[in-house]
Amino acid sequence: MSDNANLPPAAPGPGAAPSDERLLPAVMYVLYLIGLANGLTIVIGAVLALANQDRATTKMRSHYTFQIRSALLGAVAMVAGGVIFAVGIPLTLVLIGVLFLKLAWLIWGLTAVWFAVRAVMGLIYLGREEPYPRPMAYLA
Repeated sequence: MSDNANLPPAAPGPGAAPSDERLLPAVMYVLYLIGLANGLTIVIGAVLALANQDRATTKMRSHYTFQIRSALLGAVAMVAGGVIFAVGIPLTLVLIGVLFLKLAWLIWGLTAVWFAVRAVMGLIYLGREEPYPRPMAYLA
C-alpha cells in the first residue's frame, strides 16, 4: 500500500484556478447564450454573478465583473430599443413610425450579436484559464 493515500490533494498554484471555480462562470456564459432565446436565463446568470463576485479570486472576479456589465449594458440597449419601438407605434399613422420600428429592430439585433460575441469571448478566456483582460470595456 502506498503512503500517498493519506495525503490531502495538492492545492492549485497561485496562478491556477480550481476547476470548480471556473465551472460557475462557464455555466453563466452558457446561460447568457441561452438567454438570447428566452431572456430569463440572462437575469439568472447576472444574479449568480453578483452573488459570487465577492468571494472569487481576482482572475474569476474579472469574469464576474464582465458578466454583470454585459447584462446591464445589454438591458440598457434593449430598453432603449423598446422605447424607440413604443414611440414608433403611434407614429406609424404618419408613416415616419416605420423608420422608428426598423431602428428598434436594428438596435435589438445588434445588441443580441454584441451580447453573443461577449459571451463567447468570455468563454474563450475562461477556457484558457485567463482573466478577462478588459472587463469594463463597452465593446468586446
